[in-house]
Amino acid sequence: MLSTIITVAAAAIALILILSLMCFLLVFFVPRIKKPDPDVLPVPNGKVYRPYHEMMKNWIKDARSRPHEDFYITAFDGVTLHGTYYEYQKGAPTEIMFHGYRGSAERDLSGGLQRCFALGRNALIADQRTTCKSGGHVITFGIKEHRDCLCWAEFAAKQFGADTPILLTGISMGASTVLMAAGKNPPPNVKGILADCPFTTAEEIIKKCCRDLHLPADILYPFIKLGAKLFGRFDLDEYSALEAMESCSLPVFFVHSEGDDFVPCYMSRKLHDACKAPKRLVTMEGEGHGLAYLLDNEKYFSEVCDFYTQHGIPTTLLKQVI
Repeated sequence: MLSTIITVAAAAIALILILSLMCFLLVFFVPRIKKPDPDVLPVPNGKVYRPYHEMMKNWIKDARSRPHEDFYITAFDGVTLHGTYYEYQKGAPTEIMFHGYRGSAERDLSGGLQRCFALGRNALIADQRTTCKSGGHVITFGIKEHRDCLCWAEFAAKQFGADTPILLTGISMGASTVLMAAGKNPPPNVKGILADCPFTTAEEIIKKCCRDLHLPADILYPFIKLGAKLFGRFDLDEYSALEAMESCSLPVFFVHSEGDDFVPCYMSRKLHDACKAPKRLVTMEGEGHGLAYLLDNEKYFSEVCDFYTQHGIPTTLLKQVI
């Protein structure tokens, strides 16, 4: 009888471990960091993105052709992080920009570089851990990435001087990353946040994606969380963008497309409602994740300029880029 119980318990533990490992590998693990292929112009897949592919490719070509400088820093846990710096003008406000889940700086942020230069800003575009020239093999949905963001902000304050205004900007998971960093006392020359289509918490977005795949979200999430703890050595529920908004004191500009079917627009609304700092939520009519900038470029620039000028960050539209 005892041996049967032990056998059943061992089998149950083995099953739990196997399921947790599978979840970890599927959701968080990046087996090998691929260096960008110079012959490939990476653009997002999907029907909704196709009308913008040529524009996105032109942005990437332009980014590759611009003078730039590579920066490397060491994260809090020893991981090497890479960023590419593009200077519009010495001493100008500088945006530190973060891309989305399994994305890349080049794919997700080349349009952001165009936006920065149109606003007279410098841009430091970060490769998130696991991506391109940065190290690491585990994506943590902002848990470790927001601490990387703080490392970049501290680096920028030293590199460009304490008088240089810094803005933290992100798209998708990168947006949640900068919101989480905003709640953790970034350096004093960080003056504002721009969050494009952020998610509220890791649990909420992971469960939403499970349901999209017709998987039992409430049953799977404990295995996903356990996989993160056992094999990734981080706690998904340790911190979130939603929690960060309770302690954020920096002006936050939220932007989202109403028809975003990956990170729903209601998540930005929840974050906006929770934010205790000066804030503005701008939504765009139309479909697509991360496409707010393209859906209504004129409205985007108008709202950004008005918000940051209102909160003491000089912002002037030098030219329209679309």
